[in-house]
Amino acid sequence: MANIAPSVLRQASRLASKSTLSAASRRSAQLLSSSSTSSPARVVAARSYVTETKRDHAQVQLDTPIRLDKKEFEQPGIALSGQDGSHLSPMADVLKQATVMDEGQRPIYLDMQATTPVDPRVLDAMLPFFTGVYGNPHSRTHAYGWESEKAVEQAREHIASLIGADPKEIIFTSGATESNNMSIKGVARFFGRSGKKKHIVTCQTEHKCVLDSCRHLQDEGFEVTYLPVMSNGLIDMKALEDAIRPDTALVSIMSVNNEIGVIQPLAEIGKLCRAKKTFFHTDAAQAVGKIKLDVNAMNIDLMSISSHKIYGPKGIGACYVRRRPRVRLDPIISGGGQERGLRSGTLAPPLVVGFGEACRIAKEEMEYDSKRIKYLSDRLLNGLLSMEHTSQNGDPEHFYPGCVNVSFAYVEGESLLMALKDIALSSGSACTSASLEPSYVLRALGNSDESAHSSIRFGIGRFTTEQEIDYVLKAVTARVGFLRELSPLWELVQEGVDLNTIEWSQH
Repeated sequence: MANIAPSVLRQASRLASKSTLSAASRRSAQLLSSSSTSSPARVVAARSYVTETKRDHAQVQLDTPIRLDKKEFEQPGIALSGQDGSHLSPMADVLKQATVMDEGQRPIYLDMQATTPVDPRVLDAMLPFFTGVYGNPHSRTHAYGWESEKAVEQAREHIASLIGADPKEIIFTSGATESNNMSIKGVARFFGRSGKKKHIVTCQTEHKCVLDSCRHLQDEGFEVTYLPVMSNGLIDMKALEDAIRPDTALVSIMSVNNEIGVIQPLAEIGKLCRAKKTFFHTDAAQAVGKIKLDVNAMNIDLMSISSHKIYGPKGIGACYVRRRPRVRLDPIISGGGQERGLRSGTLAPPLVVGFGEACRIAKEEMEYDSKRIKYLSDRLLNGLLSMEHTSQNGDPEHFYPGCVNVSFAYVEGESLLMALKDIALSSGSACTSASLEPSYVLRALGNSDESAHSSIRFGIGRFTTEQEIDYVLKAVTARVGFLRELSPLWELVQEGVDLNTIEWSQH
């Protein structure tokens, strides 16, 4: 009883304090109401530490981003006057039609090769695995681990189904960069140990992570052949055949180029590599879920896949590693032996599930998405190429329609990007966009520095609308015309002067 008494007293005191507090709050509420009725001029505001967020607070004035710097741009006859007397660019009317979203004015997103927004259906599939289903998929002794493992294996099946593979051949990684590193370095080091196969063949227009992996292997004593591409961006099959030697361990050619969108002849390359008894790796980050791929029909031995290029979450990818005939490779990451011992480390079920759902949706909707993106791409490309002195980079017949790369002569690409602040675009790969050097991909096509600098990449995706494409066409046409008017070279071209005949004097 002595032990019970203190607890009973504590409970009674808590109840008493609650009742007194509630009574006090009721009295204060009555006092407030009576005072408000008696003196309407006096306002009693409740103390708040967080300001209320309203829709209008996030709005951006449409005129703000389109005011011109007078010193830099103002010329007689070009600048327009706004309502407040400030000078506006000729783009003012176009920019006022910009999409205003719930959170304010945001640029139109046309950079789908850099990343894609997460599909809402993918997010719905992921959410339970952040809270309730949180087991480690590698825990085999209880239900928490089993349910996570089941979800991971189901996602593995969706990814395998998309590329015509066996689920056991899918190895989860952190993304396509890791998959590329694992494939190239892993195969080269495994077969290079004997000293019999110390040669790799790749292409000059590959992604940076492929080229850098090959350079690292060169430092380790491997030989690497960097094949040039034709002016349309495609591989010369005769040159590839000549480059493959008896000591070639691996051929690595990307499926769809991330800058110009050209689709390489994968089936022909796979057939040639199988005949030469050489493994064939392809970086398919920009191809999976967008074009039909079959690893068996195309004789692909290794394939790199990325989730965030197909409306899945970032931070997860996969590497397809063929089992028959078996591909042997040295793992880059050692540890607990997960993923067939090729990639140790605990998997992230939310990311894996999101990746699998993105692949499932991509397979189901590939036909519809392809037709729609082709329609929008044709609309955009026809409009851009109708402007004078514009040209498409890459093969116009063999390219993925969602990646449109166009050069605008006599316009600096970076200037055009700055002028088109209301549209999210890129002048090249997001991985190298910090560099002011011209795109090495466009240089490999034989483009001049000037042409490479004047190129813009337009990325069209699942959520791009027809209205956005029309707006982009208006904006680009007006802004390119405006920037060309500022260029002395454009004036010479209009007068019929051939710029190649001019001898420029150095100062």
